[in-house]
Amino acid sequence: MSRIIGSPLRYIQGNNQIENIGNDIKDWGTSFFFLVDKVLYDRYVPIIKKTLAKQLSKAKVTFERFAGECTMKECKRIASSCQKAKADCLITFGGGKGCDTGKVAAALNNIHLIVFATAASTDAPCSHSSIIYKENGEFDQYFYSPIKGHGGKSPDVVIVDCNIIAQAPARLLACGLGDALSTYFEARSCHQTEERNITEWKGQQSLTGYALAKLCYEAIIADGEKAMVACDLKVSTKALENVVEANTYLSTIGFESGGLGAAHSIQDALGIIPAVHKNYHGEKVAFGTICHLVLENASFDEIKKVIKFCYNVGLPITLEDLFIGDVSDADLKKVAAKATGPGVPMGNMPFKVHANDVFAAIKVADRLGKQYKEKRSIKKSVVIPYNHR
Repeated sequence: MSRIIGSPLRYIQGNNQIENIGNDIKDWGTSFFFLVDKVLYDRYVPIIKKTLAKQLSKAKVTFERFAGECTMKECKRIASSCQKAKADCLITFGGGKGCDTGKVAAALNNIHLIVFATAASTDAPCSHSSIIYKENGEFDQYFYSPIKGHGGKSPDVVIVDCNIIAQAPARLLACGLGDALSTYFEARSCHQTEERNITEWKGQQSLTGYALAKLCYEAIIADGEKAMVACDLKVSTKALENVVEANTYLSTIGFESGGLGAAHSIQDALGIIPAVHKNYHGEKVAFGTICHLVLENASFDEIKKVIKFCYNVGLPITLEDLFIGDVSDADLKKVAAKATGPGVPMGNMPFKVHANDVFAAIKVADRLGKQYKEKRSIKKSVVIPYNHR
């Protein structure tokens, strides 16, 4: 079995990187199509236009607002607009869902893709896969950007401006920490199987993928809480820069080259409960990671360390935190059934996982989270620094 490592051709991260956007994209086309998150459009499009006028004055530039949800309908709409603009390079400017929409649209038109990430809330920017949702908000499918019919096209360039990320809500950074948190544990499970990394490639895990997954975990544990303080204060620090790199780059290479497992299977499955849609992807993954560790029967010290980290950065550790504290066992069993269905990352676990196992893991993870909160309450240290609810 082949060892496969996926990565963008260039990863560029810095403070005030938006001021160099023209130079960063100039080699990738002559007609650029910007897909911009609607909440960022009025603030940043004038800055981009002013910068491009100085650095890339001869290029044709088209701007389009992203509707807000990554559905196949929206992907095809953007692909059509991009084709009408005769663009040879699509640039996404915003968060994970806009980024994923741009990946699909660029793939449908077979043109270059550049991702300008404005939040470190997911590992979507560097990934070649997109999460497509149904119109009602439920998970639909994973889409893998092809290269002329062959799987595996990562973005050509990923650009990250840490100052812009520092201006985003701290909750978004926490979501990125939640997504990144799962990377090492899922790669560790795949490491034991020597089976495959992400499902579409079906390649064997590489030394690089596993090492970067572990480095991702070490980085967020070391600097995650400090980075949250910086983001809360709207400033960029070394800790924030390290976490941005971990959330955006290390997490991606770690999961695409290292593999997925129970955490993401549970995250996807939770979407069948409407109330869960109030949460971001990384928040659901964080709780899924605790469930993953319970399934593995990881050491209590390791589980406690992960629960404490999630609590301190404002990530969910109970079903109540996910807005489903009153969820029925019947619904949780439906989640468990979906999480163990055909073609999901749960199949990468180093042992056979049944629906009843997932149901039990969710219940135990929820109870462990509650017990942790109770102990913090007794010690009068219940204040969550970043209460995003």
